[in-house]
Amino acid sequence: MAARVEREKTAACGRRIRAARETRGLSLSALARQAGITPSYLSEVEHGAKRPSLAVLRRLAAALNLDPADLLMDEARTVALSPGERVRLLRQERKLTLTALAEKAGITSSYLSEIERGRANPALATLEQLAKALDVSLDQLWGPLRSLGVRVREVRENLGLSQAEVAERAGVSPGLVGQVERGEVQPSLATLEAIAAALGVSPCFLIREEDPAALYARLSPCVRELLTDPKVQAVLERLCTCTPAELRFLLEFIELYKKRHGPGGLPSPAEDGPGGRNRAG
Repeated sequence: MAARVEREKTAACGRRIRAARETRGLSLSALARQAGITPSYLSEVEHGAKRPSLAVLRRLAAALNLDPADLLMDEARTVALSPGERVRLLRQERKLTLTALAEKAGITSSYLSEIERGRANPALATLEQLAKALDVSLDQLWGPLRSLGVRVREVRENLGLSQAEVAERAGVSPGLVGQVERGEVQPSLATLEAIAAALGVSPCFLIREEDPAALYARLSPCVRELLTDPKVQAVLERLCTCTPAELRFLLEFIELYKKRHGPGGLPSPAEDGPGGRNRAG
């Protein structure tokens, strides 16, 4: 049992290294050269045939601009994407160099590098400059990634994949994929890249926040009409303060209520018909 767990950890570590390498557009040879190992050894690591030593893992993590712990199968250490990591993902998607983005944001490239590596905490004004330079909202760099879970689920379902299949490809547990989809967990950069690679999309596609106008346009006419009702608006405002556990409880309660009652909140025929519990007399 212990040997199997170790094999699974080794395989998961390899998948994360490969996903991070491919996301950065690095070849086996390029990453191996930066980490001071041979391409054949790196290939064995990525395929789970070899378990890298701590020294090698540290060099690989440094070459990938990650924390070594991000490459290990330790889901308890799922740390949300930092503003710097989000900046780097967006910069790379736009094919901007450190110098180019720094100039657009009015800061030095060395300071931008420190921000991306998590070694400097930028002021709000600096984040606003970076958001403007990247043509995104400030929330994209700072706020919670509200669309992330929805996008992961939509892509997964469009591909006809189960949570377990995505988890296996990404080297994480199905439970973690489920938590990400429900918005209960904000994944680390390594986990995000692994899930994106498993789904065949870029990490930036998953973290991109949807324009509220575009989201509203996707709603059905009946939902749009409901949103104009002050009572519905009041309920939604209350729901905004609920925890994920409270929301699950409410959804389960609604499903139970609908099963026990007919449309419109009326008792079901089984309960109100002849012999039912609610029959008069």
